Amino acid sequence: MFVPIHDGNHLKHVRFQYVTLFLVALNVACFVFQMSGIDRSVIASFAVVPVELLAVHVFGGHAAFSPEALPVPEMVTLLTYMFFHGDALHLAGNMLFLWVFGDNVEDACGHARYLALYLICGLTGGLVHAVLQPQSVAPLIGASAAVAGVIAAYLVLHPRVRVWVLVFKFIPLRISAMWLLSAWIAMQIAMLFVPQTGPVAWWAHIGGIVTGGVLVVFLRRSGVVLFDQQVVPRR
Repeated sequence: MFVPIHDGNHLKHVRFQYVTLFLVALNVACFVFQMSGIDRSVIASFAVVPVELLAVHVFGGHAAFSPEALPVPEMVTLLTYMFFHGDALHLAGNMLFLWVFGDNVEDACGHARYLALYLICGLTGGLVHAVLQPQSVAPLIGASAAVAGVIAAYLVLHPRVRVWVLVFKFIPLRISAMWLLSAWIAMQIAMLFVPQTGPVAWWAHIGGIVTGGVLVVFLRRSGVVLFDQQVVPRR
């Protein structure tokens, strides 16, 4: 529906968004690894598979591994799943949103706490997906939950900032983050009520959104205000 391009929101506390760049590079590197001819079952070893995760850690069962799969502990997959993607479009969408909005969240939290926020959002999103889809055998991969948490954190910090986007992929428009990102979050929630036939894990997105919106309140630097309270609206 829309593609974010640039927010023009300058960094105030850090010189450069090193963690955001690292996360983008790591996701791209993992995707290159995926495209190098690795068997799909190996990639699935790093994915969250709800029925296996819950069988091992809730019901005391055992995960079923194919001969080609790697013995990655099920709890570890809650971390590893967020660095692999289904296809190039999946990767590009997540990394674009992360690059546009992640730098200011990193600026507000500091490098280490921003990384913690990102990872916790991804972990929580994967766990929410597994708990609410306990019988699913489909492998869950992608940074969507973690990126959704970053988007929610940005909205809590900078709702008044205006963002350049491409609407319907080719119409340039400058709109406030409040309307833009609120609409994006509303769409994630609305999709929960639409009969699902595709592979998108909407509950993982919701888990990341709620976690990011809450965590940024506690992980932001001292003195960083919420909701752009120091921004003077233009007349």
